[in-house]
Formats: sequence, structure tokens, C-alpha cells
Amino acid sequence: MKLIRTKGRGARRAADVIAKLECRGGAALESVMPVVGRIVAAVRRQGDRALLRYAQQFDSLPTAESLHITREDMAEAWESTSPALQQALRTAASQIRTFAEKQLPKPWHETTNGATRGQLVRSLASVGCYVPSGRHPLPSTLLMSVIPAQVAGVERIVVVSPRPATETLAAAHLLGIAEFYRIGGAHGIAALAYGTERIPGVDKIVGPGNLYVTAAKKLVAFDCAIDMLAGPTEIVVTSETGNPQEIASDLVAQAEHDPEALAIFITTREELARDVIAQTKISARMNPIARASLQRNGLALVASTLVEARDLTNRLAAEHLTVDSSADLAWVQNAGSVFVGRWSSQPLGDYISGPNHTLPTGGMARVRGGLSVHDFVKLITVQEYTPDGLRAVGPSAVLLAEAEGLVGHAEAIRVRLQSSLETRRANG
Repeated sequence: MKLIRTKGRGARRAADVIAKLECRGGAALESVMPVVGRIVAAVRRQGDRALLRYAQQFDSLPTAESLHITREDMAEAWESTSPALQQALRTAASQIRTFAEKQLPKPWHETTNGATRGQLVRSLASVGCYVPSGRHPLPSTLLMSVIPAQVAGVERIVVVSPRPATETLAAAHLLGIAEFYRIGGAHGIAALAYGTERIPGVDKIVGPGNLYVTAAKKLVAFDCAIDMLAGPTEIVVTSETGNPQEIASDLVAQAEHDPEALAIFITTREELARDVIAQTKISARMNPIARASLQRNGLALVASTLVEARDLTNRLAAEHLTVDSSADLAWVQNAGSVFVGRWSSQPLGDYISGPNHTLPTGGMARVRGGLSVHDFVKLITVQEYTPDGLRAVGPSAVLLAEAEGLVGHAEAIRVRLQSSLETRRANG
């Protein structure tokens, strides 16, 4: 983990590093796009034939029949799970569901001056939830992607995961999943987007994955909706008063996800920065992935002022952000999810808090938040006019249409205005 000062002789280096961090994003996708493009095109053209070939090559799928995971398989996984873990899964599911229910948008309508306006809330018909199963089993990701879809009322929820762990299958049983397929990678994304004989396509794909999964999501995005293009995990801790050991533990926790993870500490206190660096070395010494990540992408940025520290934090727009107190929320503009105070360890949000842990990376927290129930519904706007309502605003609409040179628009309104006037005269 490197220490960089934003003032003095280190200022130019700091400016270069920060500029590169602000531009981080999907550049790495281009390196895998050719092979991903071939895989996606093959599955789209050949369906199951290509899908099963890639599943056997990349996912170690033993037989075509084992592609579909049965309810009995999931029930067996649940029964083999310890009672303590079963209860932990129930607790996490309850927290996530309660949070999603509070997020669910409501239909509404209002009538003023003869015009009724409002919105309908309708769920998507089908979604595919991608659950990674690389270095670690991720039952939490299954909970985080499926439960908001269930709360939204999505009728068909499909889960795909290559080599799913027992814990992931157990979580699927807990949620009553009916469709679960033992596939992953770019071929799994292509199957969800375009459908095959065995796997009907879906309307939207959600969930994180590796570089190949993310590239495939980008490739199919014009044909099938996606949630976001999520890259390696990111953590920023911005603190003046934090405990070095506790800060370091969160940096290491997120860094252990991926050697490419980004871990940054921002402060105005150089002594605190040095203490945090020292503690990360201690905390990561038995964790090779976190150690590699911190050596490659770990930074302690020492800002010259609090204003600069806060500005840097917002410019980085990190996936996970920790701040000292709730008073800091007033200046936070860009972050996927915010953790407040020393007791709010970031891994709590990965598992149990309720807010979703599928979050924007690569600076995309500037423009969106994490996965939520909103990703599984659509808002349909509604408007209805009475003759009085039409007469109140119709002439203004005609003028706007004429200003744009759209005479057909203007005439469609003018015809109704004339009809409404004739109706009023006829009725006395």
C-alpha cells in the first residue's frame, strides 16, 4: 500500500494517480471481447449445442442432464447445511426483504383542473440472476439478486451459477427457486439473453461476475436489459479519527475479493495514514489475494485539507465508502453504499444489513446506486383529460407543437379542442 501526498513534491504524482483512478472502468473488457464475442455468437446461433459444449469445457459440466438443478438437489443441500448457517441465511434474507419492501415504488395518481396524471408500477416478466462461484461460494449474492426480484413480483426468476456450492444451493432452496442452471461465463449470459432449447431467455440479467461475464453483459445489452457492468470491488475509507486496525481490516476484507480490487484510505493526517498502512501489512500477511491487491492497488492519500479530502472522495465515486459520522453524509455525493462510523464494518453490508451488495464500480457511482427493487419494476405513466382539462392546457401544447414545426401534433390537439367547444355549446 503506497502513501501519496497531494501537496509538496508529491503533488504532481498524486494528480496523475487520481486522474487515472477517475478514468478507471471497462478498458480491460476490450482484451477479452473477441473471445467473448465468438462465444456469445455461437450460443445465439447454435443454442444448446454450443451452450453444452462451453459448459463442459469451462464449467466441468458432467452431463447435459445435470445442467438443470432440481428442487430435490436444492432441498438436499439445505438439509446438509448446519442449523446455525440455516438461521444466518434466514436472518440475512429477512433483512434484505424488509429493505427491498421499503424501496418498492408505489402507484399514484392525482387530478387537478380536469387532468389526471399518475404512474402504474409493473414488475418485469422474467429475470436471470448470475451468481459467481469462483474463489469463494457466494450464497449472499443469490439472496441479494433474487429477493428484490421476488419483492417486485417478477414471475419467472432464473438463477445460473457454474459449479454452485452447497451453501448457494441451500440459499436457493430457502427462497423457493424453481429454475437453477449449472452454467456460467459468457455462454451463461448468452443463454439468458437469447434463450436456448433448454433455457428460455429472460428480459433482464442482473448480478456480478468476472471479466468474461461482464464483457458478455455489455455485448448483449442492446438485446436484453442488464443491471450494470460491475468490475473488481472497490473500497474508500475517508477518516480523520478512525482506528488504524479497524480501518485496515475493512481495506483487507474488500481487497481479498480480487487481486485487482481497489483499496484507498483518504485523510489529512499523515501519521494516521502511516499507521493504517502498517496495520494492513499485519492484517494481510496471511491473505495472499488481499496482499497482492494492496500491493498493486492500495493507496493512502494524504490531502492538504478536509475540503480536498472530501472532494477526492466524491471524485473517486467508490463502490463502498466509509466515513467517520453521520454528519459526513451531508458532503457525500458519489458512492455505491456508505458505512458510517467505526462499528459499521463494510462486510456487514456484504451479508446482513439489507441494502444490496451488488454495487456500481469503475466510477459509475456518479450516476447510479446499487441493485435494488427498482431494477425489477417499470414505471408506466398515465394521463387522462376531461374537456375542461384539455381546454386549460391544449392551446399551450398547440403553440409548442407549432414552434417545433410538428403540424400533425398541433392538429391532433386542435381537433379535440374544437370538438370540446362544440360539445359544450351543444350542452348549453
